[in-house]
Amino acid sequence: MGFSLASSSSLWYCYHNKSPASKGLRKTVYVDGHQKLTVKLKIPGLCTSKSRRSCCCKLEGIDFEERTSPTEVKKEIEQCYELIQRLGRGVVYLGSARLGPNHPHYAQAFELGKEIANLLNCTSWSGAGPGLMDAVTKGALEAGKPVGGFKISKEAGEWTATNFHPYLPLQNYLTCRFFSARKHGLVDAAVRATSSDKTAVVALPGGIGTLDEAFEILALIQLERIGSLHPVPFLLMNYDSFYSKLLEFVDDCESWGTVSNGEVASLWKVCNTNAEALTYLEEFYAGEASCNFS
Repeated sequence: MGFSLASSSSLWYCYHNKSPASKGLRKTVYVDGHQKLTVKLKIPGLCTSKSRRSCCCKLEGIDFEERTSPTEVKKEIEQCYELIQRLGRGVVYLGSARLGPNHPHYAQAFELGKEIANLLNCTSWSGAGPGLMDAVTKGALEAGKPVGGFKISKEAGEWTATNFHPYLPLQNYLTCRFFSARKHGLVDAAVRATSSDKTAVVALPGGIGTLDEAFEILALIQLERIGSLHPVPFLLMNYDSFYSKLLEFVDDCESWGTVSNGEVASLWKVCNTNAEALTYLEEFYAGEASCNFS
């Protein structure tokens, strides 16, 4: 009985019942479709069929390092803060890991990352992953501005093959074991300690992870718990009406009374184009500068 492997970047175990007399299995490990190891497993009573059979299954369980104590999480949060202190606060980008270079939003995110880096002259931060996070990272690098990131071992839709970023220097990012530490880093990177700090949070199109991070930061801004002494602009990039249904849901929340009328609208700026985002940020910081002089 034959079989084929149609998977990339994955680990497969294949079991073969070579003969009825063996009363056991041969276990073959395949990595990226290539045979790596064959081991004979003698398991009496398991293989009693008179036919030769093969079965193939993908390894689903991945062992993570256990969260041994709160101290481990605290140490990683401190490492995030140290990285921010070294590279400087700036614009924090949230966005999909799935939308690659062939997607139109990737090109838009690349240009936005480049233009905002030039406009605010600050560090660009992200989850240092693929997709739109990669787009803004490359855009900021194209502008010749500093880049930092908080990488995680798993991004939606794929396993990263390594804890190392493919092109960023090691001193520019931290690979986090804990999502809580990563979130602390993304929040703190946008904090404005002085009026001269120019930061922002930019939510690009994304899925569950993006929405999770966006609404957590939005709640911190709403409750004035983000830890910033000065307002932090929050931009929702509604490319091609991507977030229109979400905005309708917010309107429904107002109708049901779970949020006050205009409450969410006061917390973020919805931008349909990069030009709108750049104009808003320019006016935001120009307005602050004029208030400081008055």
